Amino acid sequence: MSTFQDRRAPARRRLLAAATLLSALPLLGAAPAALAQQSDPIRIGLILPMTGPFASTGRQIDAAVKLYLAQHGDTVAGRKVQVVLKDDASVADTTRRLAQELVVNDKVTVLAGFGLTPLALATAPIATQSKTPMVVMAAATSSITQASPYVVRSSMTLPQVTVGVAEWAPKNGIKKVVTLVSDYGPGIDAEKAFKERFELNGGKVVEQVRVPLRNPDFAPFLQRVRDAGAEALFVFVPSGVGAALMKQFAERGLDKAGIKLLGTGDVTDDDILNDMGDVALGVVTSFHYSAAHKSAANQQFVDAFQKANKFRPNFMAVGGYDGMRVIMEGLKATKGAGGEALLNAMKGQTFESPRGPVFIDAQTRDIVQDVYIRKVERQNGQLWNVEFETLKGVKDPGKAGAAGAPK
Repeated sequence: MSTFQDRRAPARRRLLAAATLLSALPLLGAAPAALAQQSDPIRIGLILPMTGPFASTGRQIDAAVKLYLAQHGDTVAGRKVQVVLKDDASVADTTRRLAQELVVNDKVTVLAGFGLTPLALATAPIATQSKTPMVVMAAATSSITQASPYVVRSSMTLPQVTVGVAEWAPKNGIKKVVTLVSDYGPGIDAEKAFKERFELNGGKVVEQVRVPLRNPDFAPFLQRVRDAGAEALFVFVPSGVGAALMKQFAERGLDKAGIKLLGTGDVTDDDILNDMGDVALGVVTSFHYSAAHKSAANQQFVDAFQKANKFRPNFMAVGGYDGMRVIMEGLKATKGAGGEALLNAMKGQTFESPRGPVFIDAQTRDIVQDVYIRKVERQNGQLWNVEFETLKGVKDPGKAGAAGAPK
């Protein structure tokens, strides 16, 4: 018995020594690991539709993010800021999978982008579970910021930009309107906001039309506008779809019949406005940004953007540019830390954007901004959305407790 115990003792000692060494390894490696973490890049996961029907959204935001970093630097607290771009082709299941991979595998500090509402909503639970701030640079349904306490928006909401033209129309003799919107969150928001504000001011919405989000054929719906005897058509369609709508509006002769076209600025998107031709002339919209906005900040932005990309920036670009500003200033305030600290550093930011003065509301995490009434005009051989009225400091009227009327 004693011989067996003697043989077993060295083995025990060896196991004890091995266990002691293994337990010490984390301590021995702690300082190098901390140093490595401090020198690791700060990763931003940027999810955009770079292919598919809404690729122009991705192209604009990606270009604006790159421009902001080129102008303002890509280092925070001695660490490189690295943007990890992923293409979701505007498919929500893909967006969700990419967001999970970015959080788990790439260890991103921020998620950003989101070209359409379903894509943002698909990601919101991931932001909540991982406590990762999520900056929405495009998607515009009012409820998105309520889907997660980690969402901050740098774009707009549809109710916010709709109320302007809904107030302008009845004041300028338009009393009977048909609404035509894409059948998803932002379109339904726009339809509701326009009808409520337009009828509050004495107008009448005689018919409400919803068209499919993907591959819409506007022709049969536009015929219904003529049949309804409307004086004007109010439109919301996502960025990039306006050219097809405008073409069919002219083909159906609605412009010749004296029916006015009103809308949010998506329909006369700066990115495709010049391709629309004369049918776009005179179209009145309300929106938060025009490439023709008269300010020194916007002139510098437009000049730099066009020089870098050879195309005109649109409202998606300014959402990406300002979203990157919100992220970078937040990271500077936290010295590169993420989570709750970064979220809190994003709230309450106030700054001069190319679009005008903006404010990230600390309570709603949504953007407060000026909204402009604009008309399409030809200047120096090009079509522009020329602003002629300003509504100051407009909150999202779709939020509970938000001021419904512009200040």
